[in-house]
Amino acid sequence: MQDFKQRIQQHFGELTDQECELVISFFKEETLQKNDFFTETGKICDKLGIISSGILRVYAYADGKDVTQWIATDDSFMTEVLGFFFDQPNRYNIQAFTDTKLWRITKADYQKLAEVFPKWKEIEKQFMMKCFSMIENRIFAHLSMNAEQRYNVYFEQNKDLFNKIPLHYIASLLGMSAETFSRIRKRQMEKP
Repeated sequence: MQDFKQRIQQHFGELTDQECELVISFFKEETLQKNDFFTETGKICDKLGIISSGILRVYAYADGKDVTQWIATDDSFMTEVLGFFFDQPNRYNIQAFTDTKLWRITKADYQKLAEVFPKWKEIEKQFMMKCFSMIENRIFAHLSMNAEQRYNVYFEQNKDLFNKIPLHYIASLLGMSAETFSRIRKRQMEKP
């Protein structure tokens, strides 16, 4: 529980102990076995999770291809935005790539939290702006960097993933074919 309290404070800023305990009281532990779905395409996601340990993959099918949109690891937040915030069918599958433990809050409890803790709306706004900024950075990287540069940046930020998940998922995430990814990887590994 102390570990989760530190994560909450890390993500949501300075909260008093009492405020932190209130926020934590709305979250429950959940365990997903490898290949279990957190949510699936076409359903409406009614929960938001913070990964304690494990790996979740966010993906969809486009033109008959499996496209990885995101790979989430420890301390990542996870939900399907259209489902959770807008009650619309999910665009993406969110599936456990490994056994995964997370803290989750249901949409109903998320709404109750905002009612009993008015400060939550401002915390939520700040958090959403951080998420939006991260998405903007990712889009800009895709537009301004070539494939090798994207590979290098992602590798530096996520070295351990390269030994934990199939590389074609990372290639998809980076917007490149498995062949291009393989060529770049080979060149990087040959460098002194």
